[in-house]
Amino acid sequence: MTRQTSQEVCPWNVKFVRTLRDGSPFAPREFIAGKDAATLARDLLALDDESFRAAFSKSPMKRAKLAGLQRNARVVLANTPVDHATEASATGS
Repeated sequence: MTRQTSQEVCPWNVKFVRTLRDGSPFAPREFIAGKDAATLARDLLALDDESFRAAFSKSPMKRAKLAGLQRNARVVLANTPVDHATEASATGS
């Protein structure tokens, strides 16, 4: 049985769903798009202040500040199960 989120099964969301057009203000930023939580957390931890400002220019994400996002990223990684098979292939072990 496949688990579905409430967003996926809600009739309201199904009836009124629309595809975003290119350039939509609701489209995810390139820095975030397509990443799982652990990957995004690691990428946030690798950012310096200049890269953060460039990635989130004119974005409400800047309100959290880089330090706040990095704090949250550390919490995400601390709560993410470790996949030893993926870790071994990434390190060449």
